[in-house]
Amino acid sequence: MLAELNATLEKAAAERDGILGVLPGLVAESPAGDGWIPARELVREPYQALAGFVDDTAEQWNAPRHVAAAVFWKTYTYWHTFPIALGWAINRRVPLMRLEHTMVRPSDAGVTIAATEITVAVEPGDPVAGTPGTVVSDDLGATIREALLDGQQPLIEAISKLTRLGRRNLWGSTAEAFAGPLLETGPYQRAEKLLRAIGRPVDGLIEPHEDGYRRRTCCLWVTLPDEEACSTCCIQSGRSSSA
Repeated sequence: MLAELNATLEKAAAERDGILGVLPGLVAESPAGDGWIPARELVREPYQALAGFVDDTAEQWNAPRHVAAAVFWKTYTYWHTFPIALGWAINRRVPLMRLEHTMVRPSDAGVTIAATEITVAVEPGDPVAGTPGTVVSDDLGATIREALLDGQQPLIEAISKLTRLGRRNLWGSTAEAFAGPLLETGPYQRAEKLLRAIGRPVDGLIEPHEDGYRRRTCCLWVTLPDEEACSTCCIQSGRSSSA
């Protein structure tokens, strides 16, 4: 069902020397071990599991806690969103990871994300529509929005409460997580089409700029010691970045 997406993720892992923040097969074979933490633990007050990830990021980058939280979220949302964006682009088969099924662990990619189970959203005319594990949607944008509200909004709320980061800034990183992968293989208009189809809370948070796009909110990477601004930075958009 997701053979094309899985192959694309395998290729991406190979190109990154095996460093990929999502399992190419998406499903964790041993979710009770291998260092996996249920994502739902990150949103459980008083947010000890989330604070652990944030504090580790702060130590790695010598960053204030709120900046570390923004950097952690930029990493987490990128890898959680990555297979959604690619699945939509490849063949409109979109893997959905509900919060209750999502697992995360520290890795060389920052974090690695997987699920105990996934559902695949497909359009009505897809040959696999109606088979076990699928949900048929005549509006994939709306379905993706619902998946974001389920799988990412609780984490955004938790991060905001823990560090007082603005929710719009955090959703800006999610919007960028859709745009970045799509622009690697297509024009900006394709990313714009998907973000408009999804709507709030990600639509309107990036804009076309030169050959790519620019964010309308800051991910705070530019505030890290000795790091350059992202090429998509709304503050210093002309500079290159290692982010």
